[in-house]
Amino acid sequence: MRSPQLVPAAGLPARVTIYEVGPRDGLQNEATTVPAEVKVEFITRLLAAGLPVVEATSFVHPAWVPQLADAAEVMTALGDAGRDLPVLVPNERGLDRALELGLRHVAIFGSATETFAQRNLNRSLDEQFAMFEPVVARARAAGLDVRAYVSMCFGDPWEGDVPIGQVVDAGKRLFDLGATQLSLGDTIGVGTAGHVTALLDAFNAAGLPDDVLAMHFHDTYGQALVNTHAALLHGVTTFDASAGGLGGCPYAESATGNLATEDLVWMLDGLGIETGVSLPRLVETSTWMARHLGRPAPSRVVAALE
Repeated sequence: MRSPQLVPAAGLPARVTIYEVGPRDGLQNEATTVPAEVKVEFITRLLAAGLPVVEATSFVHPAWVPQLADAAEVMTALGDAGRDLPVLVPNERGLDRALELGLRHVAIFGSATETFAQRNLNRSLDEQFAMFEPVVARARAAGLDVRAYVSMCFGDPWEGDVPIGQVVDAGKRLFDLGATQLSLGDTIGVGTAGHVTALLDAFNAAGLPDDVLAMHFHDTYGQALVNTHAALLHGVTTFDASAGGLGGCPYAESATGNLATEDLVWMLDGLGIETGVSLPRLVETSTWMARHLGRPAPSRVVAALE
């Protein structure tokens, strides 16, 4: 299998952590409901390919995301390995389910805009923080690690442009509840490189350094890798990605696929940045999952290498 020619560039991190979201963010918007045993094998294959973090599922009510109704079944089937994999918990009931299974890492998913908070959480922009506060407090008291997502950081399909200050305020309020990492989401993929730099500068000025920030890019306008490079230059070392480029957001129809993990690994391998991920095994896994979904993987690297 072809590999990129190694040509390092100055000013970039030596190592990057890829936070794989395919099993959760990638599958939650699929028309096809993937059987639990296939999800378990998907996660197992991703771990075997060297992904250091694989977000496994979400404990959301099945009425809202029926594709993930088997969350408890999946996590139970994963056994001990599953206890170290993060899961999304939308509220205290979701946290209860994670605690019952002995899981050690959870994530909350907030919004930088009023409209998306109402559509995704059935809460106002301000009310979401009151909802998440006991979730994070209880999780931390139980010894769990908590990641916070803030969505619509670069634009909202209903509200349009989102002021940087508004994003920073929402993100910092989520992080300050007790999270250890904040993932900044370009939910509809409209961000550009200069916008990425300006947003990171603003978060740094507000007291959140690059080492507690992660970037979550979508490739709607073909900007995900360019934006990733801008964040790398800034000093960010954690990037969310989805195997094969699967996924979107069930509450934002214009949110097309996530940054494909293979496309990200190809770029990082070419730059000499360590990830610990085997590109051949990753491509094999995404091709395997594409067969289960009955369509080709959106990833450009998978299409070129399979």
